[in-house]
Amino acid sequence: MSEQTIALVTGANKGIGYEIAAGLGALGWSVGIGARDEQRRENAVAKLRAAGVDAFGVLLDVTDDASVSAAAALIEERAGRLDVLVNNAGIAGAWPEEPSTVTPESMRAVVETNVIGVVRVINAMLPLLRRSERPRIVNQSSHVASLTLQTTPGVDLGGVSGAYSPSKTFLNAVTIQYAKELSGTNIKINNACPGYVATDLNGFHGTSTPAEGAKIAIRLATLPDDGPTGGLFDDTGNVPW
Repeated sequence: MSEQTIALVTGANKGIGYEIAAGLGALGWSVGIGARDEQRRENAVAKLRAAGVDAFGVLLDVTDDASVSAAAALIEERAGRLDVLVNNAGIAGAWPEEPSTVTPESMRAVVETNVIGVVRVINAMLPLLRRSERPRIVNQSSHVASLTLQTTPGVDLGGVSGAYSPSKTFLNAVTIQYAKELSGTNIKINNACPGYVATDLNGFHGTSTPAEGAKIAIRLATLPDDGPTGGLFDDTGNVPW
């Protein structure tokens, strides 16, 4: 079994996910590049390897049970455990989008990836994470998920979001429940707010770079033993739920 730190990042072939993988790889970790698209996945792996990262491709569609199970089996065979899981894969749906215009189909698609997909991956990887000495789970959330910020007068969160924002609030709630369940273990689980990052999720209209947006997830992935669990964080500290 490998003694090298093993991480898996979902949606890691581009944007923030790629930069998270690059940052963890720069620490000397072996990083699984989870992505659905084979060509983009292998291109990302090749680019990371050229930069000196011990990267390996993981075919992973977070909306598909068989794909997630196969990904867990691959990591089992490769390393026998998983030290860090970063659930970065996500979709935005339409933005901005008033709730009165959201269709059930579009809402289901967003929740399936942003919430159910995260639960599917966590549950598949938990047996491997339990074998780690210092397991960490990081879920990619957003400032728009904060009900406190959403209801604070004068706070601009980019308009009305009928599906994406509520999906991330749902994810926050799920993370709290995982933290409660895992409170007696050494597994730490937290949510990251990367900020308004220029990616294809928002048509590259963000104000910070993917590398900047990756910093908080990397910090949460490398928390010390006395670090927090069950929280929502950005680069400045705690974000209110």
